Amino acid sequence: MNIYKNKKVFLTGHTGFKGSWLNLWLKNLGAEVFGYSLAPITNPNHFDLLGGKSAFDGIFADIRDRETLQSKLIDFNPDIIFHLAAQPLVRESYKDPLGTFSSNAIGTLNILESARNIKNLKAIVVITTDKVYENKEWIYGYRENDPLGGYDPYSASKACAEIITDSMRKSFFNTYDFGKTHNVLIATARAGNVIGGGDFSIDRLIPDLIKGILNNKTTEIRNPNATRPWQSVLEPLRGYLMLGEKLLLGESEFATSFNFGPNIDGNLKVSSMLNIAKNSWDKISYTIQCDKSNPHEANLLMLDTAKAHHLLSWKPILDTRESIENTIIWYRNFIENNAIISQNQLENYLQHTQKSSMGGDSKLGENPRIYFGFYSALNLKIYSNFHNFKSNLTILKAHIFYSNINAKFIDSRFLEFYKYTNHIKISTPITKTPSKIPKNISLNRPKCVA
Repeated sequence: MNIYKNKKVFLTGHTGFKGSWLNLWLKNLGAEVFGYSLAPITNPNHFDLLGGKSAFDGIFADIRDRETLQSKLIDFNPDIIFHLAAQPLVRESYKDPLGTFSSNAIGTLNILESARNIKNLKAIVVITTDKVYENKEWIYGYRENDPLGGYDPYSASKACAEIITDSMRKSFFNTYDFGKTHNVLIATARAGNVIGGGDFSIDRLIPDLIKGILNNKTTEIRNPNATRPWQSVLEPLRGYLMLGEKLLLGESEFATSFNFGPNIDGNLKVSSMLNIAKNSWDKISYTIQCDKSNPHEANLLMLDTAKAHHLLSWKPILDTRESIENTIIWYRNFIENNAIISQNQLENYLQHTQKSSMGGDSKLGENPRIYFGFYSALNLKIYSNFHNFKSNLTILKAHIFYSNINAKFIDSRFLEFYKYTNHIKISTPITKTPSKIPKNISLNRPKCVA
């Protein structure tokens, strides 16, 4: 990602958990970063632990203050904007729905409207969430073309941000007019349930466990059976940077939406995640307190990241266990040794990324072995070991989209994993229903929209 060297990057939300990690990464890449965000709301916080205002250039200001925002954008004249500033908490959105919608929806509009006046600007990456989708509590990962929705104010406000971004892109930054009437490409990135060191937010699982250790208290767990796509904070950040690189290069086909999430086995129940965390640090203590009066939160949520696999060559490097263990290691170093190991963890992650991209055995994030059979009027082919997604997708395209083909699974144990290969419609009978899929859940999937 050498493209970021000496590039001017305007980063909103730079004092937040993800924003502070992205700020650190961009500085490592040699970018000139200007941050725009509210002051940190927790003490301690990752931004200050990394050096705060003395280490990172920027201003403490509200994304809803369009006059100040536009002034700073015009003065800095960035090459690219990463927009992360938001009210990021579901439960907080129930307490302050107006503030949540104002920050997440109107704040995004303020960025995009201000962008129309920036001469040097080439790219905008708007960060939303996995919760933008209309959650139907099904076992399938949501694709970028699935309907948007949002039960709680946070989810709905982020779906609004997606709609606003799409409207502004079509109205003022249309890809058909790119290079003619404007030179800006806009994309959105959807990820969620990121974990990592330095997160001290309220109502988040690992931060709550860590606060329990600091306060010598047992942490109450609200929803142990909820399933989430757990991933290291560094995984989606790498996706954001890869997406931003494509936009900076003027590749207009990337001016769209992308999901970033773990492999299928990274979608774990809260209870499973707690077991891994507890095994990593025995000081962690929790109790289950299921209170039906708690505000609604999604029980089952997964993302389909086939698009990022194919178009960006992005895939997770860390598996879920490694992500959880690395997170706990960060907090143990902070609490027991008063040490901040963010730079070390970033460098270690980049080494694994480089090794993985060179085809080495990093022993990180390997996909399961899958067997598919593809039948056409002309021939029969069986493909195995589809862990190398990019190289095999060309085969899939040739035999699915350009032939009259039906597909069925040879090994149905990996029924749920088919979504990572492509948007395949299963039109022949499934030979066996995997035992782990409840019988009362329909296996029918909406037709893929190309």
